[in-house]
Amino acid sequence: MSKNPEFVKFDKVDKSYDGKVLVVKDLQLDIAEGEFITMLGPSGSGKTTCLMMLAGFETPTHGEILLDGNIISNIPPHKRGIGMVFQNYALFPHMTVYENLAFPLRVRKVEKDEIDKKVDKALSMVSLSGFETRMPAQLSGGQQQRVAVARALVFDPAVVLMDEPLGALDKNLRESMQYEIKHIHESIGVTVVYVTHDQSEALTMSNRIAVFNDGKVQQLSSPAELYEKPVNSFVAEFIGENNTFNGEVSDISGDKCKVKLSNAEILSNAISVKSKGEKTTVSLRPERALIEPSEKMDNIFSGKIEEVIYHGDHTRVRVNLLSNPEFILKVPNSTSNLELKLGQEIKIGWNSYDARALDPK
Repeated sequence: MSKNPEFVKFDKVDKSYDGKVLVVKDLQLDIAEGEFITMLGPSGSGKTTCLMMLAGFETPTHGEILLDGNIISNIPPHKRGIGMVFQNYALFPHMTVYENLAFPLRVRKVEKDEIDKKVDKALSMVSLSGFETRMPAQLSGGQQQRVAVARALVFDPAVVLMDEPLGALDKNLRESMQYEIKHIHESIGVTVVYVTHDQSEALTMSNRIAVFNDGKVQQLSSPAELYEKPVNSFVAEFIGENNTFNGEVSDISGDKCKVKLSNAEILSNAISVKSKGEKTTVSLRPERALIEPSEKMDNIFSGKIEEVIYHGDHTRVRVNLLSNPEFILKVPNSTSNLELKLGQEIKIGWNSYDARALDPK
């Protein structure tokens, strides 16, 4: 049986809290059955509001939301067949792990034997078999979040909604949980709608990403397409900060190429270019470029500091480099004793394998 490409449908949905300002504007979005879609955007962009409308905790001001072809606007949250995972876990502290997972099944009048089977299966899915009698307070943050994921899946929901579910975890745990949730999704094929403001998380986990800004979806694409082919400056800035140089391929050999700019030539990885003479945009992450490199690097040029901003763990430096006045570097403060001043001339270097020759923008 083929999967429904419009399993979840936002049909011309507006949302206003005060009757004046629209926090979601004319949203037209289809989510396929079994898809992992991420709503990504800065605070106040409308992504969480969309999730809450789908869950039933908020009501659209205009338009309809459909689930498997049925309008769900008047269906209360607990009858929508939707699982939810929140950032703060939302486990019942007075219940054991087993009781937390059994709760949504008991509400649905599932038989005791069947509850046992479903709880076992859900705990096995998140690698927590044997934890049935533990209380939430006896679990680590990562284990609590796994229980929350298991509880959202235990009743075989049509859709699982995840609202910043990894936000409270430390970096390493957060990254391992990203893969864990991704693998669970791949193994059971449930439709997942995920909200985050973390670009890296969205790129890691999603089939498609909807980038929100100012209540509208700016672009809806696969992670690769979003990263390599942003449709506007907002998306380009929001999905991983990039330095870009526009030029023409002057030489190509294997996976490396030389790119001729108006005033220099740079060496790059040939990602999307195939032959000499092609126009290209070379992309370079800010953290890959070094100031006053001590080692020999493939690309070393002089630039002038235009702006220095202290960010705690790193300093963000804007430089006029190769006719690009918006070239950004991120200098780790833990390793740098450089004194950086406005107007200062500095050498900047990076290796060819850190630069990517992409399609021209």
